[in-house]
Amino acid sequence: MPPKFEFDLQATDGKARTGVISTPRGDIRTPAFMPVGTAATVKAMMPESVRQTGADILLGNTYHLMLRPTAERIANLGGLHKFMNWERPILTDSGGFQVMSLSGLRKMSEEGVTFTSHIDGSKHKLTPERSMEIQKLLGSDIVMCFDECTPYPAEEKVALESMRMSMRWAQRSKDAFGDRPGHALFGIQQGSTFKDQRAESAEKLINVGFDGYAVGGLAVGEGQEMMFDVLNYAPDMLPTDKPRYLMGVGKPDDIVGAVARGIDMMDCVLPSRSGRTGQLFTHRGVVNIKNARHANDPRPLDENCSCPACSNYSRAYLHHVFRSQEMISGMLLTWHNLHYYQELMQNMRDAIAAGTFEQFQKTFHETRAQGDIDPL
Repeated sequence: MPPKFEFDLQATDGKARTGVISTPRGDIRTPAFMPVGTAATVKAMMPESVRQTGADILLGNTYHLMLRPTAERIANLGGLHKFMNWERPILTDSGGFQVMSLSGLRKMSEEGVTFTSHIDGSKHKLTPERSMEIQKLLGSDIVMCFDECTPYPAEEKVALESMRMSMRWAQRSKDAFGDRPGHALFGIQQGSTFKDQRAESAEKLINVGFDGYAVGGLAVGEGQEMMFDVLNYAPDMLPTDKPRYLMGVGKPDDIVGAVARGIDMMDCVLPSRSGRTGQLFTHRGVVNIKNARHANDPRPLDENCSCPACSNYSRAYLHHVFRSQEMISGMLLTWHNLHYYQELMQNMRDAIAAGTFEQFQKTFHETRAQGDIDPL
């Protein structure tokens, strides 16, 4: 029998959960943060370096990869894992969110979405069946069903029509995915900020049957308070024995709040993008390394961090290479942010297992409220 995709829920503390997702390509410890490798690379990072931060799984982007270099080319070259030199699990999104963001460059129907490439203006069509085909060509370990990410704000009627079309697409995605032992297909709950729509969406997805379930349609402009309001009930509508994935989140306090509400998996471009723009996440909050006050500071960025940027370089050096636009700046600062995120996930896993997650949250917020280190 080939290895299976399985989820072992090992401990809970309140709504917070910790466990292990087993895949043929390795285990994924949850709660898990997935660095984003949009175009088959986490920008400014070698795959080995991403792994050293503690990441168990990466996210790849169907929309970008189907356009360049194309899924067919990647398949001919041995699949996405070999292509990008990452042998551990990969989750690919369905392309729905990126197509939604194209706005005037797309046309939607019951069949799917036709759109114009932002790269060269070529015409393409993305349907549930084509999305499944692309993700199969890529060799994704976790495949996301094709959906429409309902924009925010949306009128109740518009959100309902969008959600129900996504549910029809979910069934088509499941039919097209077929039987693929060792690979998983996740359904995506929609319904915007309407509780009754979230409940209907969850019921329809459960009736179809998926290996995991995502909470979609959040982190699209509704703000943290409203996102948490939805997360107070949306994850509870999904099966307890399956992984729950919150798409596109987020800042460290978003992540802690999401885990406290029952989320197991998250992804976001924020740590890598912020690293390249000089915004660093530390135990005491955000540091902007471009600020002049760091120019003569011999201390590490974060004295509690063991990443290469903090272990081997001063704030003064990091400030210098950032202001000089040296490539090493993006490399070191991205490494630091990804290390911080993975350490945050490990600390949450440990706290949930120990039954001390409430204290962890209190300490997390109190420490960040102190602000950056005191002046010299």
